[in-house]
Amino acid sequence: MKRIWLLLMAAILAFAPITVVAAQDAGAAGEAAANNDDDDDATGAAMVPTAADLTIPKGSELMPASALNGDQIGLPPVSLSSQIVTPLVLGAPDSAFAVSHTDIYLRANQAYRWDIASEGGLEYKFHAPGFFRNVWMNQIVISDLEVHMAGPPAWLEFDAAGVITVQFQTTRPGRYDWYVEGLDEEQGMKGTITIVP
Repeated sequence: MKRIWLLLMAAILAFAPITVVAAQDAGAAGEAAANNDDDDDATGAAMVPTAADLTIPKGSELMPASALNGDQIGLPPVSLSSQIVTPLVLGAPDSAFAVSHTDIYLRANQAYRWDIASEGGLEYKFHAPGFFRNVWMNQIVISDLEVHMAGPPAWLEFDAAGVITVQFQTTRPGRYDWYVEGLDEEQGMKGTITIVP
C-alpha cells in the first residue's frame, strides 16, 4: 500500500507544473481561438530587454532564480500573448566567435518567441539541454516551416547563416546554461537563461 501511495504522489507532483500552466492559460485559449492567433505574425508584443538593460542585483548569480522578482528587475508583465525575446546572434561577418549577448532573463508562466540567428562562417551547434527540458515547447520555425514536438530538441544546428525561431512557454523558475558545442575556453560562446517568478 505504501508503494502505491508513493507512486500516486510522484505522479501528482510530476504533473503539477503542467496543471498550473493549463489552468492559467484556460482563459487565454478561448480568446486565442476566437482571434485565430497562432503567433505567426505577432505584432505589438512586448520585447524582453537584454540583461544589460535590466536591474540585476549584484551577486544574484549565487541566489536561486526563484529568489529574483521579474517586476523588480524590469521584465515586462506577464501577458496572454507571446513576448519577444531579444534575438541571440551567433557569430558575425568579421568575428566567427562573437555573441550578441550572453545572459537572458525570462518570467515563469509566460509564452515567448525567440529568434536565434547565425551570422558567422562556422557551423554552430546551440545546446541548452536544461532549458529545453524545463519549458513547454510549442514549435520551432525554420524558413516558415514549422516543427512541432512532444519533447525537447537535443540541440539546434546552424550549417549556414540563418534564423531559427523557438516558440515556448516557461513553466518553472531556474537558471540554465546555453553553449555552442566544440569550442575552446577562449572561443567560448556560452551564457545563461534565467527564469524568474
